[in-house]
Amino acid sequence: LTNTRSIAETCTFSLDELRYEYPKDLVPAHQTPTSYLSSLTWAGANQRWPDGIPDTVAVQIKKELDLINELNYEYYFLTVFDIVRFAKSRDILCQGRGSAANSAVCYCLEITEVDPAQMNLLFERFISKERDEPPDIDVDFENARREEVIQYLYKKYTRERAALAATIVTYRPKSAIRDVGKALGLDQPLVEKIASNLSWWDQKTSLLERFEEAGVHHDNPIINQYIALVEMLLGFPRHLSQHVGGFVISSGPLSHLVPIENAAMPDRTIIQWDKNDLEALGLLKIDILALGMLTAIRKSIDLINQIRPQALTVASIPKEDSATYKMLQRGDSIGVFQVESRAQMAMLPRLQPATYYDLVIQVAIVRPGPIQGKMVHPYLKRRQGGEPVIYANDAVKSVLERTLGVPIFQEQVIKLAVVAAGFTPGEADQLRRAMAAWKRKGGLNHFGDKLIQGMLDRGHDLAFAERLFEQIKGFGDYGFPESHAASFALLVYLSAWLKCHEPAAFYCGLLNSQPMGFYSPSQLIQDARRHQIAVRAVDVQSSHWESTLESTPSLSAADQPAIRLGLQSIKGLSQAGAERLIQSREAGTWASLDALKQKAQLDQKDLDRLVDSGACLKLSGHRHQSHWHATGIAEPPPLFEALGWAPSDSVTLTAPSEIENIKADYNSLKFTLGRHPMSIIRPQNKALKRTLEATQLPSIRHGRFVEVAGLVTGRQRPSTASGIIFMTLEDDTGNINIVIFNTVLARFRAETLKGQLLRVKGILEKKGPVIHVVAGHLEDLSPLLKDFSMKSRDFH
Repeated sequence: LTNTRSIAETCTFSLDELRYEYPKDLVPAHQTPTSYLSSLTWAGANQRWPDGIPDTVAVQIKKELDLINELNYEYYFLTVFDIVRFAKSRDILCQGRGSAANSAVCYCLEITEVDPAQMNLLFERFISKERDEPPDIDVDFENARREEVIQYLYKKYTRERAALAATIVTYRPKSAIRDVGKALGLDQPLVEKIASNLSWWDQKTSLLERFEEAGVHHDNPIINQYIALVEMLLGFPRHLSQHVGGFVISSGPLSHLVPIENAAMPDRTIIQWDKNDLEALGLLKIDILALGMLTAIRKSIDLINQIRPQALTVASIPKEDSATYKMLQRGDSIGVFQVESRAQMAMLPRLQPATYYDLVIQVAIVRPGPIQGKMVHPYLKRRQGGEPVIYANDAVKSVLERTLGVPIFQEQVIKLAVVAAGFTPGEADQLRRAMAAWKRKGGLNHFGDKLIQGMLDRGHDLAFAERLFEQIKGFGDYGFPESHAASFALLVYLSAWLKCHEPAAFYCGLLNSQPMGFYSPSQLIQDARRHQIAVRAVDVQSSHWESTLESTPSLSAADQPAIRLGLQSIKGLSQAGAERLIQSREAGTWASLDALKQKAQLDQKDLDRLVDSGACLKLSGHRHQSHWHATGIAEPPPLFEALGWAPSDSVTLTAPSEIENIKADYNSLKFTLGRHPMSIIRPQNKALKRTLEATQLPSIRHGRFVEVAGLVTGRQRPSTASGIIFMTLEDDTGNINIVIFNTVLARFRAETLKGQLLRVKGILEKKGPVIHVVAGHLEDLSPLLKDFSMKSRDFH
């Protein structure tokens, strides 16, 4: 006890003793951090504005540089600049987003692409003297090449000085059910049956009901204990994982500041603290994030440059192209970044975006804040001229003029708290923090009282004040600032321009960047074909690993090449085997499957995967014949060898039927280039014969009772939709949008969540080009798809 007390008395360490220092490797010997950052910024400004820097921008740059100098953040900006410079030197697409888009300095350093001369952004949201916190810059990189950036940081700073932040993974219903079931020694099939009966939105209040639906009754003491333990575990930490991209870099060894460990992935080190711990200590965190759309854009542009005489770059894509906006106004946005969801596709024809700033609003308006604050319909009415735009005073007008008097963005809400409710800048910043944390910690009510009373005292309408507070609570679900929307809108436009003007390359780039977005390769292929893009099958004699474009010498600028699907589409085919096949093909074609296997050194598994996919059709015939040949190539069993028996190549097998080929396509490729399954199933089923096709719905009047059917390709249940499920059915003519309300979901839960092929009866609703069916009855016809391998994409 004496020794223990002696040791304890010497342990006087406090976190306050830790002093984080930024890495100082980047400043040339003859310069100070301030002078170096200033010279880089003004040089970048001269490149951004070759005809002269606008006076307002010059004032903003000087203001930002002075504040950065005062708060000693130069090394932070220089570190991010160095990372972005490395990525661009390797031709890796990247773009800063989030609050960094508020900064003119970030624009001059090419960290972001949002022009401060075009936007009225709030720099104080990025860096604030009152907050005295390090800025937070998020940079998106091509997801396929982000690892190059990560390894550059480890190489430059070593793994002693650079590491990824951690994130704490907590128990959710399915993981809790599986782990507790294992701990209690319950049968694994029973545990899986219960877990599979849960949907992604189920809360612990519905656990008992889900157990009952799975046939597990709570009157059993063990089951009672099981449910109780699951409820206790929900929200508890399950394991430590690595952050999606938060990098911490220090001047000295990181281990002097925080505990570190090797990650499960090779060549990575992680810190044992999460981002909240890092913020508390003031550690530099740079988010090195991955974005699939950047990869798709890069690959699309590379494909275009292979077939067009004039090289295309991101910078050379024409600005404000009217044809691109017209395409978006029709809601033709499958595959387009950020505006491809059901809600966004329905909003596009109503909002009718025609400029870049319209896209900024489009990105932000289908979010919890504006929706819960009931700001969407007033904005649309004012935009369409159906409601006057009125401002209480000039101060409010200065905040809301760009959005027609309706607050859409988080920054506007913060500004309104100051100009309309009398908040001080410090109180407005406290409001911003409370907005982000109120779901977890509460603490917004007293702000609500102050906000509403402050607006009433200044003569504002009570209804407007209450709507503004509801919007603040909505931003707590998902705060979407204008700076974030401005960065994303650039990518919306780029991806939309590619779809409009180079659709073959656009779809090919998306197919080569999977998995990403709302849509599966099957849906993307079907949309490409609806846009008159020819899609050609996987073929061992023509396909590369990724999908490619096949053009003819006479291809004009208006013509679109065909897409040749890549070998990576084949489920289970190894990339190493595919690359050996391509190398072998470059040396000469093969006369048979035997020659293909021998020259490409394919193992039996890879050969079988190629045959399963139909990729050997031109080489060895249909699937049945190819399987026979492939089996004959294998070494014969010892008994057959002893008897001198060998399979005969002279056997001719019957070709598979159309439906067998389609099933094989889905099982091997997850899509088919043959007829859509609905075009085969519909004529054979009385119930389906009565259903309307997707292309017939535009001619049906609003409010009419209809029956539709199709494959379930997607389900979405956004938190802002009061429990409504949006479902997409696909038939042989297109997509059908289904809306399922809670009352219907309660009656048809199994059909809604597990059905692969559904027949839906309901009421057709039309608003302009936006059409959907409000479901009243669902029938699961999935048994008609026996032996089909299909899976929908489901989202929150």
